[in-house]
Amino acid sequence: MAVVISLGGSMVNGTGDPDINFLKKFKSLLKGKEKIGIVVGGGKIARDYVKAASNFSKNQFWGDTLAVYATRLNSALVTRAFAKEACPVVFQDFESAAIASEEYRIVVMGGTIPGITTDTDSVLLAEAMNANRVINISNVDGIYDSDPRKNKNAKMFRKMSFKQLLDLANASDKRAPGTNFVFDVIACKLAARTKMELHFVGGKNIQDLPKAMKGKTHRGTIIK
Repeated sequence: MAVVISLGGSMVNGTGDPDINFLKKFKSLLKGKEKIGIVVGGGKIARDYVKAASNFSKNQFWGDTLAVYATRLNSALVTRAFAKEACPVVFQDFESAAIASEEYRIVVMGGTIPGITTDTDSVLLAEAMNANRVINISNVDGIYDSDPRKNKNAKMFRKMSFKQLLDLANASDKRAPGTNFVFDVIACKLAARTKMELHFVGGKNIQDLPKAMKGKTHRGTIIK
């Protein structure tokens, strides 16, 4: 069995300093024999550099490019956390990562190209690895009908269809570098075409990760 984890950059570096305690806990939960692909987001580093770049150019390609570099920096740290189990290379293409997963239990990727989010990269890697499911880990504990950080009455979905997820993504995905949204539109469409099972787990409920990896019910959201 293989699974792909889309690890939000905010979990690795949400304040400007790497979260070593989270990475140790994350590592402790990934014991086993499953093949694992991990795609890491940019977090605060990406947002800071996107903001800085906007002072010099309104062309968002350059903000996207810097965000990709930030994801690779975070990915390199995650690779070190799994030094003896992970391939030491931070992969930039899906085919190479999938091939390496035949030798290593864990492979790690950052972003690939400007304008394509790590959500999309995660689904594509899952397809390349013939994975059973994608698990999204972020600082939000599931999929809500509105932003729970802004609306205290936001309702969380325990289970959703691909269409419901796509409708929410269409409303929130503005394609701007460094922004946050539920799951980007392209990723939703790619997951829907192969019925790739999606699990959303909040960082504060990280102990649920083993359940999500096995496709079991947890405190987050399941799409299938």
